[in-house]
Amino acid sequence: MNLYNAEGYIDLTAYEALSRIEREERKAKKAGSYRPVVYICSPYSQGCINDNIENARRYSRFAVDRHYIPIAPHLLFPQFMDDTLGEDRQTAMFMDLVLLTKCSQLWVFGDMRSKGMQQEIRWAKRRHMTIRYFTEELEEK
Repeated sequence: MNLYNAEGYIDLTAYEALSRIEREERKAKKAGSYRPVVYICSPYSQGCINDNIENARRYSRFAVDRHYIPIAPHLLFPQFMDDTLGEDRQTAMFMDLVLLTKCSQLWVFGDMRSKGMQQEIRWAKRRHMTIRYFTEELEEK
């Protein structure tokens, strides 16, 4: 935890807020109730969309069963955005990357990598995030 901001000035507000979050996280870990947030990375529009949605649900359940909190934006954003519209697609990818920064790990499922998945993987690598790869049968590679 750093007391100084990016410009080198003391930032007590940010320091206290981040310190409080860390204390709560440590407390939750000790109590056994801590669940890290993971980003579910799997295809959406390549191939059969209905199959891809069912797979993303299955992958999310897999994460829950292992005591993680899954974030699968491709299950949420298509409810109110159109992936075939350029502006919606760009906005959704931007929001995907914002959500990815809130996660502790990226979980990649299957062998096929869509352009969106490739972008998410590159982003996670740049942020030095833990990336785990799984088969469609939910076995870690």
